[in-house]
Amino acid sequence: MSLRYQINVRILLSSLCILLLGGSIAVWQARQAVNEEIDASVNMAAQLIRLGFSQTLFNEAEWLKRINSLKETRHLEIQLQAPSGQVLSVTQKEMGKSDVERPPQWFIALVGGKHSKTEQPIITADGKQFTLLIRANPLDEITEVWGESVAFFISLSVLTLLTFLAVHLAFDKALKSIAIIVNALENIEKGDYRQKLPEFSTLEYDSIAKAINHMTDELNKAQQENRALAQHSLEIQEDERQRLAQELHDELGQSLTAIKVMAATAAHQKADIRQTTEAIVSISNHLMSVVRSMMHQLHPLVLTELGLKAAIEDLLSHWSARHPELHLSLDCSDQVDGLNQKITIQIFRVVQECLTNIVRHAEASEASIAIRIDHEPEARLRLEVRDNGRGCEDGNLKAGFGLLGMRERIQSLGGEFSIDTELQQGMRVAASIPLANLRRSD
Repeated sequence: MSLRYQINVRILLSSLCILLLGGSIAVWQARQAVNEEIDASVNMAAQLIRLGFSQTLFNEAEWLKRINSLKETRHLEIQLQAPSGQVLSVTQKEMGKSDVERPPQWFIALVGGKHSKTEQPIITADGKQFTLLIRANPLDEITEVWGESVAFFISLSVLTLLTFLAVHLAFDKALKSIAIIVNALENIEKGDYRQKLPEFSTLEYDSIAKAINHMTDELNKAQQENRALAQHSLEIQEDERQRLAQELHDELGQSLTAIKVMAATAAHQKADIRQTTEAIVSISNHLMSVVRSMMHQLHPLVLTELGLKAAIEDLLSHWSARHPELHLSLDCSDQVDGLNQKITIQIFRVVQECLTNIVRHAEASEASIAIRIDHEPEARLRLEVRDNGRGCEDGNLKAGFGLLGMRERIQSLGGEFSIDTELQQGMRVAASIPLANLRRSD
């Protein structure tokens, strides 16, 4: 069931309830007005006639003339009855109505009610006694009330129709805005982040549009960064393969060729076996050193064999040997060795990237690394790398693939990554990773 249909049904039901309630109130008020008007007319006519007859001496012909003068009295039928029961005169206003003007019978029944006959004794100045009969005839008043009620219902119906149209137009405009927003969200779902929602005249929809536009901007920015990072990763991968292939060709290929030549030379009777053996051993040691260096670059074995803490200590020792002017310190809990290898390799790579950036760009004299596990309110691994280098401005942070790579590594573990830096104030890299379901299984 669509929203438009639900709104129309509710408006229609509300309008019918308003009409029924208004009709009931109108009928009740009309009935009260008719009763009050009829009662007032009967009482007023009786008092006037009684007062006029009792204070003046006149004959019966003058009585008839005066009674006939009451023909303009509304809602009443007046009769003058002698003591013998004979009706001397009857005055009645012509109240016949055509079928067009006459109210419906159901309305007359609802509003008219029952009105009793009123009898008033009249004694003239010369002592004669008559009976004044006054009967109510509310048809004229009911006709007026019917006209007012019809006008009221027409006005109420017009107002209801105008309200319905106004609400319909307002919701039609709102539903069109919703359709535009839904269409934009469908395009966003398909990966089209360049589409922008227009400005809406309605404040609420305009706020939604601005929020969606801001979201698409951020998604588009993240998509561009991910594409750039993926391209950079592919380039690094190709460079690494090229470098490994070059080392395999230059180091392993040449060394193996030399070993092969020496082995062939050793087969001759005049060959110096001892010298050849020493040369082969030396070349083999060099090959072992090259292979060990390549294996360390691809994946640190100490990380798998001894754990994260030992791997980072070995990494710091390596950088300290190459850059003795840089003082490196480590504060690492022994509990990190119990973590899942999935998280340890990512933490190791982040620390490795941080140290590389410090050595290459920071021009720092000191750097510290802190790794600890907090258990309150939940188990989380917290990493912090600080240096006292030159720092950088915020605009340069987003341009580096190293920082983007670190952010992606931490976020891939469901963690939070942040960087705080100011020019000439050093840099602080912090990460917080939840450890639920990430601990190493026994």
